[in-house]
Amino acid sequence: MAALRYSGLDDTDSEDELPPCWEQRTTKDGWVYYANHTEEKTQWEHPKTGKRKRIAGDLPYGWEQETDENGQVFFVDHINKRTTYLDPRLAFTVDENPTRPTTRQRYDASTTAMEILQGRDFTGKVVVVTGANSGIGFETAKSFALHGAHVILACRNMTRANEAVSRILGEWRKAKVEAMTLDLALLRSVQHFAQAFKAKNVSLHVLVCNAAAFALPWSLTKDGLETTFQVNHLGHFFLVQLLQDVLCCSAPARVVVVSSESHRFTDINDSSGKLDFSRLSPSKSDYWAMLAYNRSKLCNILFSNELHRRLSPRGVTSNAVHPGNMMYSSIHRNWWVYTLLFTLARPFTKSMFPRLGSSVAIAKESPGDRALAAAPFNKELPLPSTVPLLQNSRAWEECISTTVAAACPHQKLRVRRLPGPCGRSARG
Repeated sequence: MAALRYSGLDDTDSEDELPPCWEQRTTKDGWVYYANHTEEKTQWEHPKTGKRKRIAGDLPYGWEQETDENGQVFFVDHINKRTTYLDPRLAFTVDENPTRPTTRQRYDASTTAMEILQGRDFTGKVVVVTGANSGIGFETAKSFALHGAHVILACRNMTRANEAVSRILGEWRKAKVEAMTLDLALLRSVQHFAQAFKAKNVSLHVLVCNAAAFALPWSLTKDGLETTFQVNHLGHFFLVQLLQDVLCCSAPARVVVVSSESHRFTDINDSSGKLDFSRLSPSKSDYWAMLAYNRSKLCNILFSNELHRRLSPRGVTSNAVHPGNMMYSSIHRNWWVYTLLFTLARPFTKSMFPRLGSSVAIAKESPGDRALAAAPFNKELPLPSTVPLLQNSRAWEECISTTVAAACPHQKLRVRRLPGPCGRSARG
């Protein structure tokens, strides 16, 4: 008791009253933490009760939340013309479960992106998200932007992309977010995006390859390739090739490839077990939209695994994630049958907001961590038994030659050579 009395823990009128030298603060996303000025440390748990708290409700009328040059949140009272680091809503906090889950149980199917990023500050980090004007891409971009990252929405439709930027700025006017043109169905557009991004002279810490096409009727892109294959896989493959030097210079960095469990229901080998490129970019007579989507998602995983093998020695990790089954987003918009199916399934499936947590969780984890397992996603989606032989450079080299030929049919495109995992040189 003497020790408690000395520290001031038994002198207060309320169990929620802080002992001397302690201060209560809040994060941008409303979580309460505690700073000890004597020991110069911070913690999530209340020093007396051990409880975790978060803010409930909006700021009072006339108040605005700001961030100073050190990333510290403060509050402006425009009516009384004063500023304070004390959140005016601290009198209306709610308790959270104080039990801290273990690392392997930290996330589950109901975890949201904002919960995953709780307490994380991405100030100074640069994040590129493809297909970020709606759905998973938008929510992922917004979550990073609201936590201080410089987020670039790489989108084909600039009107919708600028609207998405405005929606994010509407939630936090100081968010650092912008839109850039990227049409994955046109490899020249991928080149132009890479050139424009490099001209900014900024780092690239996280690249989320999210954009995808689903249930498209058969068509060829201007590059002469089947559209689903190029948009879902080859365009992203080419984008990473063009930005790999920036990623390596920004290490530790990470590439997150949004794939799907549907990759299990196909293969891309012929009867002899060799890679059959005609299955990836099939003719009209051999085309089935669902199969084309599945194969593109399988390519995503092969690409992610091979990219990690090649670039992880240089501080760049790559992971493939599964966002969730039958999740209601805009990906099904190309055919009314799939729209009807997704609509009927919507009441029985998770919403987009927990599901988008998968890409955010992988992106925010330590770049060296490849062992975390959590539902509904895995860092490396397991592959069907028919494709282990493809986890080498053959598929990679095929994609290199295809992108070179399609992007620059009349001239040679120089593709940098990446060192292999044992120091050997490998094209890519």
